[in-house]
Amino acid sequence: MVSYSPLHSTPSREQALHALYEAAELEHCLMCTYLYAAFSLKSSLDEGLTPIQLDAVARWRQSIVQVAIEEMGHLMAVWNITVALGGAPRVGRSNFPLDPGYLPAGVVVKLAPFNMATLQHFIFLERPAGSSEPDGEGFAPERAFVRGADGPRLTPMGMNYDTVGQFYQLLAEGLRLIAEQHGESGAMCGDPSLQLSSNEVNLPGAKRVICMKTALAAFDAIVTQGEGAQQNTVDSHYQKFAAIRTEYEQLLAADPSFVPAFPAATNPVLRRPPRPEGRVWLEDERAIATVDLANAAYGLMQRLLAYTYAVPTQDPDKSVSLDLAIGLMHALTPLAERAARLPAGPSNPNCHAGVTFITLRDASALPPGPGARRFFRERFQQLAEAGERLAACGDPRAIQAASILSRLAQRAEQDFDLARPTPWVPAAAPAAAVAAPPAPAPASTVQDGVERVEGEKITILYETKRCIHARFCVTGAPKVFLANVQGPWIHPDAMDAERLVDIAHACPSGAIRYQRRDGRPEETAPPVNLAAIREAGPYGFRGDLRLAGAFAGYRATLCRCGASKNKPFCDGSHHDIPFTATGEPPTGSADALPVRDGPLHIDPQLNGPLKVRGNLEITSGTGRVVARITSAFLCRCGHSQNKPFCDGSHAKAGFVADGA
Repeated sequence: MVSYSPLHSTPSREQALHALYEAAELEHCLMCTYLYAAFSLKSSLDEGLTPIQLDAVARWRQSIVQVAIEEMGHLMAVWNITVALGGAPRVGRSNFPLDPGYLPAGVVVKLAPFNMATLQHFIFLERPAGSSEPDGEGFAPERAFVRGADGPRLTPMGMNYDTVGQFYQLLAEGLRLIAEQHGESGAMCGDPSLQLSSNEVNLPGAKRVICMKTALAAFDAIVTQGEGAQQNTVDSHYQKFAAIRTEYEQLLAADPSFVPAFPAATNPVLRRPPRPEGRVWLEDERAIATVDLANAAYGLMQRLLAYTYAVPTQDPDKSVSLDLAIGLMHALTPLAERAARLPAGPSNPNCHAGVTFITLRDASALPPGPGARRFFRERFQQLAEAGERLAACGDPRAIQAASILSRLAQRAEQDFDLARPTPWVPAAAPAAAVAAPPAPAPASTVQDGVERVEGEKITILYETKRCIHARFCVTGAPKVFLANVQGPWIHPDAMDAERLVDIAHACPSGAIRYQRRDGRPEETAPPVNLAAIREAGPYGFRGDLRLAGAFAGYRATLCRCGASKNKPFCDGSHHDIPFTATGEPPTGSADALPVRDGPLHIDPQLNGPLKVRGNLEITSGTGRVVARITSAFLCRCGHSQNKPFCDGSHAKAGFVADGA
């Protein structure tokens, strides 16, 4: 895989991990450079754009950010393969700009604002094998060199490659050779519960790697989606950047004075560097404070991502740390945009600042347990306090970032439980309890994301992706649903079956369902179809629900903020963004319906609202009737000025979501 010839030797696991670490750093670096360029783009008519130019630039930003998000998916795919091989993910990277030799000479990575040269550089990086695309002006390598060494080596070394796609083809070939030598189970010996999957995050690369087939499929998806894709691959990164170039050239031809972005610094740094060449030292105090907070948020995000890979799926810390990491990216965005609009300082006139994406010296995972949780709580509080100080300037982006950081700090304080014992280490028990034989764990299976736990009289079904942590289960039936424990956490026989049924009915998301084993009646549809509007939160539906044509149970919470990573279901993202929407809208049409139950069809529209058909009473959070309808379009982008109803704002906001 690294410094080997398939004709002479099989790469060692050490060499394979070394190559995967480089792949992770490469994806990480590309993601940061794409975001940096996107953050430098202008966003209003007041910033010197015409309406036509503004429309184009807004689409470019959306496209570039989408590519960056897909790079994050590639990064998670690489991390999952690393874990499958028995390694720990490489979350950190080297700071910008990278020194020669860290990557092949032809792969230059540095932070630069959006312009034609930077865009051409992106096209060059994502070019298919055999492409004649040149690199962007100013991105020539500092010096020519060839990495690697002749002959086999025990010491892992970087290898040369012309394109990123070629690099992944070499990685895949090395993985095949390791599997041939050690067998598939011997090669894929890591703990899959440490990986991230679609149950935790909505990214294409978040799929567990459990065999060679899934590992090679992950490599193939990375190449097909972006790096090394054939020129005719629809919607590849190469094609997206090439489409932006075509429109950019057309707008420049129409108006040669068109400047779509601010002159953000190329390779900004926060302190006077020992090698000042090719770097911009920030001197403006406002820029320094903004970039310092952005970098601190970015560093904490790295620590949290590393931590998610240090705890297994059943540990509550995994989902909490991942949600908080994603929330920090939402906080970083307005800070990075503000930095690009501030001056760098007197030493660099006519040059703006920019977030520097400074990485930690060591971003490896903290030891799981109360110590890590305390660290995260303290650090979030520090960031929230810094955000509050920065917001005093009155800048809307600083205020937005401060609001997000405050919410995240509250979430960390609430969900990182210091009293919970270290994972995998049971709490000390009294001597008598230790001597008693443990009760047998109830039979449990997981299929299609639904955990099924068999009891004597009732079977409990739990679907993780629908859970919104309303806590009716752990507070109403604490002996059945054991919070913050390792191993089996659902014990159906610890409570009377009839009382347990009532607890299940209280679950608003439908994450908890049941099946009777004692001949008693199963759950049925309620007598009145209801949709409750939660304050600054989701829709709570109850009825005979048919979601996108399929039966979806009798209870569901569906996203209305537009930020859920598990659309159409709510995943709590409204807590991590500055979503504000009343749960008490005024009463509209409320004529009595002749029939109040029956099938309720909910069809998410592509990049649009929820289309609802059927008898439905929409209620406020306190239960007051808002409307009685038989059909409606309900907003789920979070931007409608007529909530809960759609007013077409999703088109202006660029809302993206699956649907019919």
